[in-house]
Amino acid sequence: MDTVRRKLVLGLGVTGAAALWMPAVIGRAQAQSSVRLTLAHNSPESSPKGLGAKKFAELVKAKTEGRVTVNVAPSEQLGNENSNMAGLRTSTLDFGALGQGALLSIVPEVAAIGLPFLFSTLQTAWAAMDGPAGQELVAKIEEKGLVHLGWWCNGIRQTTNSKRAITTPEDLRHLKIRTPLDPTTVEMFSAMGANPQQISYGEVYLALQSGVVDGQENPLANIKAAKFYEVQKFLSLTKHKYEVTTLLASKTAMARVPEADRELVRQAATEARDYQRQTMAEQEEQLAKEFGSMEGITVNDVDTAPFVKATEVVWDEWEKKPFGDFVKKLRAARA
Repeated sequence: MDTVRRKLVLGLGVTGAAALWMPAVIGRAQAQSSVRLTLAHNSPESSPKGLGAKKFAELVKAKTEGRVTVNVAPSEQLGNENSNMAGLRTSTLDFGALGQGALLSIVPEVAAIGLPFLFSTLQTAWAAMDGPAGQELVAKIEEKGLVHLGWWCNGIRQTTNSKRAITTPEDLRHLKIRTPLDPTTVEMFSAMGANPQQISYGEVYLALQSGVVDGQENPLANIKAAKFYEVQKFLSLTKHKYEVTTLLASKTAMARVPEADRELVRQAATEARDYQRQTMAEQEEQLAKEFGSMEGITVNDVDTAPFVKATEVVWDEWEKKPFGDFVKKLRAARA
């Protein structure tokens, strides 16, 4: 009987030790496993947005030592920006680098950042987005259940078309210009006499090539990356608006990141933001020279004063909106 008891006690001891040992093994295995997340955006990989997304993925992997990895899906592989926004809100998408237009359904005030001729330089725009105006918008975005990880830069936008150089607002009259689904852009081009058309970014090249639209407006870096210059004759440096891109995460995605790694993901986002902005600035400076010497497309500078005057009506109308006080603050700070 003593022998039986000893075997039973020993057996229980081994079982107890195993019970204590197994959670530790499972814990180590879980710590070593990788949380795999996906980031979607609508731009080519070679664009500043594409390069920023790639940098974010690299930084996340490096900082978390592989515990968190981010797969990047560029060029609308996972749908356009509106469907990406829906995916973030329903937690079927983890990260999205989205333009202003996609944010309007949840925070209409974001569109005011694209009001005509608000910022004259990239650096002025960045300071504003990192300051009180940008933080006011961040608070409203996060009230809608999303995690804001940084204001990226989509550049100061210029105009191309296949008909004529744009030197005055009258030159835009009756031209079919593709714009994003963004009310400030639509309204400013309408105010200048153009006929704005909304076409998905991934379809713009073919629309220009086939003549469905006469022109489009984008920062130089996007014009280069998407090769719009191949199917346009004129590039006019209208500098008509600044536009942000924002890096967002779903709350579910951030909850999947181990708690100890969440701050590292935020650090990666901040570094990727700075890298993306600098990439945009460098490309715009370089491309201004490159387009100027390129055969097949004529580049012209623009005196913006007549354009500013023609679009003041847009500011007037936006001050009447429910968030008119925010618009007034931006108008007072125009630079």
